[in-house]
Amino acid sequence: MIEIKGLKKNYMLGETTVLALRGIDFNVSEGEFISVVGPSGSGKTTLLNIIGCVDFATEGEVKIGGVNLSGLNDKEITDLRLNKIGFIFQTFNLIPVLNVIENVEFPLLLMKKFTAAEVRKRAEKLIEEVGLKEFIAHRPAELSGGQRQRVAIARALVTNPDIVLADEPTANLDSVTGASILELMKEMNQIEKTTFVFSTHDANVLKYAQKVIKIKDGKIVDGE
Repeated sequence: MIEIKGLKKNYMLGETTVLALRGIDFNVSEGEFISVVGPSGSGKTTLLNIIGCVDFATEGEVKIGGVNLSGLNDKEITDLRLNKIGFIFQTFNLIPVLNVIENVEFPLLLMKKFTAAEVRKRAEKLIEEVGLKEFIAHRPAELSGGQRQRVAIARALVTNPDIVLADEPTANLDSVTGASILELMKEMNQIEKTTFVFSTHDANVLKYAQKVIKIKDGKIVDGE
């Protein structure tokens, strides 16, 4: 499902070159539940952003479902991101002028392949599963950080993507809510064969992972 070979990412910070990723190699099979761990600044978020087509590699190769990302044009990248990948950002990335159900419906509307009734039904189902049924008409500013995270999770899962990328998905949740969200994701992983890749510091997330990839200073230091 995901093939990464010789992945490097450099950033310019003034006149200094920051080596965020220094040659990453690993593969993720369909239906795997994988956790990427490492200290702050190790390159976890950069790695997820590149897999999710939010950022692009300086060097190396990334394939999603056998498709090399470097060979795609802007429209093809957008289509891949919309139809194949769900992304749960640490900063939520919700649309402030839309309420909860409108935020969750948004990617389904962009796909343009569902009726209005189907869009509403799928969004309502996910909102109920993440425990926000009574907040369906609230806007992001009216929600707590944990509630906004749950909206972001529902939005990422609503399209039934092949791959879900999650950057610290339980960081803003209490332990009970975090556990229920992880159970929902694990269920989706088992039933739909959805591939999950997390970055996390949360030991509870690691318990769910089939495989843990450890990153330090932009390199894989241990995989198990």
